[in-house]
Amino acid sequence: MSAPIQRRSLPQPWCQNIVLGDGRALHLRPIAPLDADALRHGFDLLDAEEVRMRFMHPMREMTPEFARQLTQLDRTRDFALVAAEPLPPGEGLVGAVVRASIAEGGRRAEFAIIVARVLAGQGLGRLLMKQVIRWAKLKRLDELYGDVLDENTGMLKLAESLGFRREHLADDRGVVRVRLALRPSAALH
Repeated sequence: MSAPIQRRSLPQPWCQNIVLGDGRALHLRPIAPLDADALRHGFDLLDAEEVRMRFMHPMREMTPEFARQLTQLDRTRDFALVAAEPLPPGEGLVGAVVRASIAEGGRRAEFAIIVARVLAGQGLGRLLMKQVIRWAKLKRLDELYGDVLDENTGMLKLAESLGFRREHLADDRGVVRVRLALRPSAALH
């Protein structure tokens, strides 16, 4: 296991300067519309397996439209953080993203996360997941959930270590839903 992540909070909400165990410096911050091109460039650095594990199907490229969609959030119901090079939005390469969106009904949110392989294994995924859990609790949601390929053992282990429970989806073979009850009254069945 590598050295723990060093973190320094910044005055802006959800912003931190972090240094990974390998010495790589990153800036954790909310996603910005200017990040669309940086997301596309980061996507180009992912291998086919990383893409499939995150998007659950092969994708050859991230279109400009899709990248714009990912960076244009409704801040009342959507949340997304990036771990990027410590440069202004749009200028630094994005190496990891966590996002969540409040589902219809307003009591649950679905999350998604991707950490580039070159940054994996250093606790960045755990840090990002803790941030999205914190956001969901601040929103007073009952549950946070995400769908994970059952072969994505790294993500499944991370989710379990954070208190998520697994649920196999009857109509979606090969996919596991991980669910985290955020309030005692919202205990999962």
